[in-house]
Amino acid sequence: MNHLALITKTTSLIAAGDIVGAESALAELADTEGDNALMVVLDQLAPKDVLAVMREYDDSKASVVNLLVTPEQFARAMVLEKQYKDLTHTHLRNMVNAVIFRDDADTVEFLTAIGDLEGGAEALANYFAEKWSRIEAFARTGTFDATEDYGLTLTDDELLASGYVQPRIDQDEVADRDWMQLAWLLRYECRDLFIETLLVLRAKARAHDMGLEEGDEPAEEDDGKFETSDTDRGKATPAARTSDEESAI
Repeated sequence: MNHLALITKTTSLIAAGDIVGAESALAELADTEGDNALMVVLDQLAPKDVLAVMREYDDSKASVVNLLVTPEQFARAMVLEKQYKDLTHTHLRNMVNAVIFRDDADTVEFLTAIGDLEGGAEALANYFAEKWSRIEAFARTGTFDATEDYGLTLTDDELLASGYVQPRIDQDEVADRDWMQLAWLLRYECRDLFIETLLVLRAKARAHDMGLEEGDEPAEEDDGKFETSDTDRGKATPAARTSDEESAI
């Protein structure tokens, strides 16, 4: 099948809500023309469409898209996931785990690509949203001991100063292909991004305590609270997105 025709077909199927059909069309391309052909198509698909397929991850079967998506393609899709307004972030966590912990993946390469985009730290904060107290404890103590979840929180300055402490536990001890391993890799392999992600989590928690919805701004002009947008390294290197991609979901 002509690649342009396949892209048009895939986009139409996704728009119609037929995610299974879209993934099947992409899988057929890989079967007939090889993985490289699919990777070319994935690079031409809108990130919102790549996200739509990856987001429906089913751990009962392998997804060819999840197996072949590159760190850059994945990052561009992941920063759009918040537009689905999934309060539990279940789809996000399943998608992230399926891709960045696949057998051939360089997880740090994926994390670096995510952190380089505007919204990357926020996307990671959403991933950890249900584990905020555990991440705070990990930042403070270097362990994931649940009994440490309710200790004093490091100040922002203390958090920044703790960026280069040595690990208290080895990665092998938390190699669960889930949030603990991801947190470990962030803290010790992508230290700046770990701090940024935790600061976003704190900003989200403060907004929640103030009764604000996602994206709302505090009424005060300047109350000294931490601004979520200032935590993204990608602020200096924003992702190139078309207006269609931003409003597609």
